[in-house]
Amino acid sequence: MSTFPSRPDSPERRLRRMKRSALALLALTICLFLLSHAMMRQGEAAPIAAFWPWLRAFSEAATVGALADWFAVVALFRHPLGLPFPHTAIIPNKKNSLGESLGVFVRDHFLDSAMLLEKLRSLDPAARLGQWLSQPEQSERVSRALQTAMGEALRLLDERSVKQALTDGVRGYLMRVDMAGSSSHILGLLTRNARHQRLLDEVLQQLGGYLSNEAVKQRVADVLVRYAQREWPKLLAMVGVVTSVDELSGKMADRLARALVDEVQTILSEPEHPLRKDYEQWVHDYIQRLGQDPELMEQVEAIKQRFLHHKDVGEYIDGVWTDVMRVVRNDLAKEDSSVAAHLRQVAQDLGTRLNTDATLRETLNEHMLSAAAGLAEQLREGAKDHIARTVRQWDDRQLVRELELTVGTDLQYIRFNGTVVGGLVGVGLHAILLLGLV
Repeated sequence: MSTFPSRPDSPERRLRRMKRSALALLALTICLFLLSHAMMRQGEAAPIAAFWPWLRAFSEAATVGALADWFAVVALFRHPLGLPFPHTAIIPNKKNSLGESLGVFVRDHFLDSAMLLEKLRSLDPAARLGQWLSQPEQSERVSRALQTAMGEALRLLDERSVKQALTDGVRGYLMRVDMAGSSSHILGLLTRNARHQRLLDEVLQQLGGYLSNEAVKQRVADVLVRYAQREWPKLLAMVGVVTSVDELSGKMADRLARALVDEVQTILSEPEHPLRKDYEQWVHDYIQRLGQDPELMEQVEAIKQRFLHHKDVGEYIDGVWTDVMRVVRNDLAKEDSSVAAHLRQVAQDLGTRLNTDATLRETLNEHMLSAAAGLAEQLREGAKDHIARTVRQWDDRQLVRELELTVGTDLQYIRFNGTVVGGLVGVGLHAILLLGLV
């Protein structure tokens, strides 16, 4: 049951006073009617005898008018005399339809979408936002508000249950992802337009530069000597009689490096080189296998599962989360927060751009109007439904009481007016009868 805020006693006293006044006026007209009727029966001499018919006409019509208007006023709120006359107690009986009509009225006349959007367009919200953000004290206020909001949000996210829910949500999403199929799709995008050939070119160029390095050549020579000493010690001893083993290994390493560099240059210069074709075929086959080969797909899925369930991965993610949250939270708690300073600068920059960039203002206004159009429709229907639902939930007696206290005093003037107007109409009709106009 809905309750209304309490009102001071003065409206109730005023309503009672007005009701008593209207009732007293009705009683007066009845008394005048009885008095005039009684005096007419006594048949007094003129000129007093001529006055009583006029008084009776006035009081009779005034009484009828007062009673009729009393009935009409009371019928708005309840059954007159407690009797269920048709079309009485209008407000309690029509409460639900009244709420619907009130909601529709507010929706159509106060929340008209076209009117609201036109008003919003005339305000030029983007320009106003730019002027507001350009003021240092306003950008400071925005940054401080965002700093406080972000701090509160991080305190919420730092709760163990929230953190665990986020971690479980991410892990659950990754568990459902088809890693092999996704990898096949991603690699397909990455190799489109021969991008993987450019990657091969870069690798070969780096390899050529690496092999041309003298230190690399020396390491290759050392490896050759150690291998020969282990595999062919006698042959190496015979070679040592003829020439220096170190000199020979150096020459071999240099020639090997030159040969490899020449081969790299050849591959780089020939788009149709066999190695490029083999590489192309291998990449193409592997991408297809990732999307079609059940065995390879199962292997990739197994690797993903082992990775996601490995305790070190969970500990690492938890550690990274904790460290990041701590750093950001500590920064937001500072008076000279770098995050707040960045937000302040962003707000000022946005305000400056909105002041100088007409295209940006127009674009932002269009986005605001588009969002407002959808919001306006939701607001219109929501307001209508809210008003109708609220009125339906009101208690009938409480509603009647509130409405009577609000408009009942004014409605009593209808009874006054009905009494006076009725009496004047009665006098007029009596005059017409005396003049013989009917």
